[in-house]
Amino acid sequence: MTETTKGSPSGASRTSHAAPLAGIKVLDFSRILSGPYASMVLADLGAEVIKVEPLTGGDDTRHFPPFQNGQSHYYMALNRNKKSISLDLKSPEGIEIAKRLARQSDVLLENFRPGVMKRLGLDFDTLHGENDRLIYCSITGFGTHSPHGNKPAFDIVVQALSGVMHMNREPDQPPNKLALPLGDMAGSFFSLFGLLAALHERNQTGIGRHVEIAMLDSLIAMQGYLSQMYFVTGQCPQPVGTRHPSIVPYGSFPTSDGHVIVACLTERFWQNFARCLGLEALLEDARFSVYENRLANRDALDETISARMRQDTTGYWLDRLEAFDVPSAPILDIAQSLDQPHVTDNGLIERVSHPQTGEMRLVRGPIRFDGMGPAQARPPSLLGEDTAAVLSETLGFDADEIADLVTRGVVTLR
Repeated sequence: MTETTKGSPSGASRTSHAAPLAGIKVLDFSRILSGPYASMVLADLGAEVIKVEPLTGGDDTRHFPPFQNGQSHYYMALNRNKKSISLDLKSPEGIEIAKRLARQSDVLLENFRPGVMKRLGLDFDTLHGENDRLIYCSITGFGTHSPHGNKPAFDIVVQALSGVMHMNREPDQPPNKLALPLGDMAGSFFSLFGLLAALHERNQTGIGRHVEIAMLDSLIAMQGYLSQMYFVTGQCPQPVGTRHPSIVPYGSFPTSDGHVIVACLTERFWQNFARCLGLEALLEDARFSVYENRLANRDALDETISARMRQDTTGYWLDRLEAFDVPSAPILDIAQSLDQPHVTDNGLIERVSHPQTGEMRLVRGPIRFDGMGPAQARPPSLLGEDTAAVLSETLGFDADEIADLVTRGVVTLR
């Protein structure tokens, strides 16, 4: 099915779903989160993703509770739109199957510790020698040159080393990790940037590259203005909770029955906020006239704002803040965030039918092209569900050859 793009040249058309990576084949050896999230985004964009999993147990996240009819919430969240092949990478036959798949792939993604893929004979140099178009992406915790080297790296470890945990707290409170697994996801985001750039380059050169991403590097790169604040002042930024290190007023303010977020990043928004509060006199007060003065007198201004906002309810302030065009929001929990009209109106949740769990809900990818999001998701595969299809359709094995591989414990079928 196609439809004509409004405003496009005569005869131009597009498919009914945005799939710009259609035809790209991804061989995915990654597990847990940093790699699987990246490969899921590639799958959302139309790539064919073959996920290679161990014979027994598969991806570790298949065993993380809670479960829906035996299927892990964690695995379901990160592995839609992929094919699963269960393969023994400790056997020569399993390695040969992996190499044959790599010869036909555009992208290989792995997130083992440095050196693991080389010991398996599946390193970049080996596979690139057999398929010089292959783009090979390695996500590690620390990279190959770090003194942390071969240490295991998980999200909380990277958050601790990046400075994020130090900053993510109210002043004088213990450090706290971000609820979002941003240490893992930072590696995912930057791997996608690198992969898409390498695909663009390969369109011109015909040659693939080795893309290397370290989770810690990625999270440090996302410090943004915090690192520059240290370089400029020589002083380490300190925790400010929901407040901003240099912009005032900004953060969570108490109401008579809860809290409201307010963010006055510009002078216009500060002026709107003061009028919203009915405290126009603050605009004439020299202590609060410009950014620097408000920052120097933050405590006094926050106390004045808080005293005023405690006089009325959250609902009252949200309506009034919107009327005065002040950036603001209620503080929602996860359930409330998923149930809000924005999520429904943008179609961010879809229902799919899974062979074991029945109907399940998944959060869709957010990327849209020409107003169109990804196609209906394929539910996460059962372990080894696609082994037979990949062996026969992709590699040309016949039924007897597949049966022999099963007998010798090289693969398992679902």
